[in-house]
Amino acid sequence: MDAYYDDVVWMIVVGFITSFFLAFAIGANDVANSFGTSVGSRALTLGQACILASIFETLGAILIGAKVSDTIRKGLFDPTLYEDDPLLLMVGQISALLAATIWIFVATALKLPVSGTHSSVGAVLGYHLVAFGGKGVDWIEIIKIILSWFVSPVLAGAVSIFVFWIFRETVIKKDEPLEPGLISMPFWYAVVVFINFFSIFIDTEGGMEDLPIWAICLISFGIGFVIGLVVWFVFVPILRRRILAMMAENDGIKVPGTVETKELSGLDNPVMLSSYTKTDADKNYTETATESVQIESVSKSIETDQNVEAHQNTDEVTTEHEKHEGWETMKDIPCIHRLCLPLQILSSIFSSFAHGGNDVSNSIGPFVALFVIYTTGDVEQEAPVPVWILFYGAVGMTIGLWALGRRVIKTVGDDLTPLSPSSGFTIELGSATTVLTASNLGLPVSTTHCKVGAIVAVGWFRNRTAVDWKLFKTIFLAWIVTLPATIGLSAGIMACLQLTIRDYVYPTPTGGEIVFNATRSMMWE
Repeated sequence: MDAYYDDVVWMIVVGFITSFFLAFAIGANDVANSFGTSVGSRALTLGQACILASIFETLGAILIGAKVSDTIRKGLFDPTLYEDDPLLLMVGQISALLAATIWIFVATALKLPVSGTHSSVGAVLGYHLVAFGGKGVDWIEIIKIILSWFVSPVLAGAVSIFVFWIFRETVIKKDEPLEPGLISMPFWYAVVVFINFFSIFIDTEGGMEDLPIWAICLISFGIGFVIGLVVWFVFVPILRRRILAMMAENDGIKVPGTVETKELSGLDNPVMLSSYTKTDADKNYTETATESVQIESVSKSIETDQNVEAHQNTDEVTTEHEKHEGWETMKDIPCIHRLCLPLQILSSIFSSFAHGGNDVSNSIGPFVALFVIYTTGDVEQEAPVPVWILFYGAVGMTIGLWALGRRVIKTVGDDLTPLSPSSGFTIELGSATTVLTASNLGLPVSTTHCKVGAIVAVGWFRNRTAVDWKLFKTIFLAWIVTLPATIGLSAGIMACLQLTIRDYVYPTPTGGEIVFNATRSMMWE
């Protein structure tokens, strides 16, 4: 097929517009994966989360989005089947865009976090099944993707639990948690930076992707080590002074978690800060307080101005679950909250970067296929993904996030289980590690499954009664329905389009003709 058919410009226009709406829907739904935990833990306000997500989702899309896009647009079936009728492939891509857009908008309206990856995979598979049945489908790739749907949340949950367990044993359970927490900060920052920079360097187009693995690992380790030193010599002393000053302003109370009891001043109804009793309930560590302690009042009285603002601006994500005893006992004590707050934000930034790299492919993958066929006539789609298309998809996701993102943020960040900065950063680290590793392997795992799996796993590990299992079952059902729903939608749209434009004759630039013959497909045999 020659390039630039004027008579098929309508396909490009429809694909261009539809891909924007798909990116919009993904931004409205999947934004909860990157900053839902930060908003739920009150580390960031909704507005602050949207600003950071806009920046880092875009960077992730441009720098590492091309690799997963290749899997979505040409890794699911043999594109050479469409060599005799490339227009059929173009119509199929339009079907995929429309089907995925419809499904994700429906899920967003229901406030359910569904997988944009699964939606795109199902939509692409749907039109191909109409055109050629199972012929040419890379079933190994499909099986890998299906397995990843179950492996990714379990793996992300396991990693997050492991990270939280280490932090709990080395910091939270200590009688004097401030100093152990400060000492551990350089390590945690170094780990977060190392893991994420390692993945970024492997995947960045035109960067270090040609270097051997050991060299990339060494460079990433060096950057993480330097960041750890900076945190130790610069950030830790500053944080120590601020926390001590914060406590001094409240009548010199000792670090929360010790046995001393002091009265806090500056409150309308003064409360007593007595010892935090550390018990093992159901073999899980939980932080509980004596009856005279009003944890929420103490926390609010000594939070930073930023976090007070976060509480004031996130009233829309406060739910009745916070009245549940299991949810109340899972809040961080004040010094742990202050220690983990910056780490939670940094982890969310990296998670946003990973989300942008993985999920932009879902919105622009089919349109990239349309554009490459239109401009080159290459159904095998060997041309690289244009950067402007990656940027276009990122812009669509950003607008969707600002417009409707809070709907699913409420579900992921607040309704499933209580979140705090200490649990939040472990969730972010575990899920980001899983997603970025999968992106580097070219495997389109679900960021939704990774994040929700990590949230539920850590919540269950902290307190088995503080997970809304009914909500999780509803979300899991939506995950299962996503694939057949998008396959069915795409197949139906493909069949309707074939009936509408079958046997249409397109003139070529050289004066010849090419016929879009829908009767070639199995649908009409």
